[in-house]
Amino acid sequence: MAVSTDDWGERYAPSLDDIEALASAALADLPEPFKSLAADVTCSVAEFAEDDVLREFGMESPFELMGLFSGVGLAQGGAAPFTGQLPNTVYLYRRAILDYWAEHDDNTLGEIVTHVLVHELGHHFGFSDEDMEAIETQVDTD
Repeated sequence: MAVSTDDWGERYAPSLDDIEALASAALADLPEPFKSLAADVTCSVAEFAEDDVLREFGMESPFELMGLFSGVGLAQGGAAPFTGQLPNTVYLYRRAILDYWAEHDDNTLGEIVTHVLVHELGHHFGFSDEDMEAIETQVDTD
C-alpha cells in the first residue's frame, strides 16, 4: 500500500506533555512498595540532556541518553531532601526516546517511557545498571 504525503499532514511527534503524561501514568501504576518509596521523586521531561551531562558520561550524541536520575538515592540516605538540596528527579529526554521508539517497532512509546522511568527509579533505590540488567534478564527469561 502506497503512503501519500497527505497521510502525514495531520500527524505530529508526541510532545513534551505527551511524554510527561505517559510517565505520570507509569508512576501511578508502580507496584507497592516502590510507588510509596518513589513518591518524593519528581519527573521532568526535556528535549535532550544538557551538554555538561553528556560530557560527564562521555557521550558524543544527545540521542545516547534517554533518561537520568539526579539526586541522592535511598541507598545513600536520600529519602527526603535536606535543606538546600534539590529534589530527587528523574529526567526523561524526549528526542532520544522518540529516536529509540522509531528504530524499535517491537515496543510501544508507553512501554519505552515506562522502561526508562523504572530504570532511572532503580538508581533511586540503589540499583546499579548491572543490577537492573540482571533483573531484566531474569524477568525476560521467566
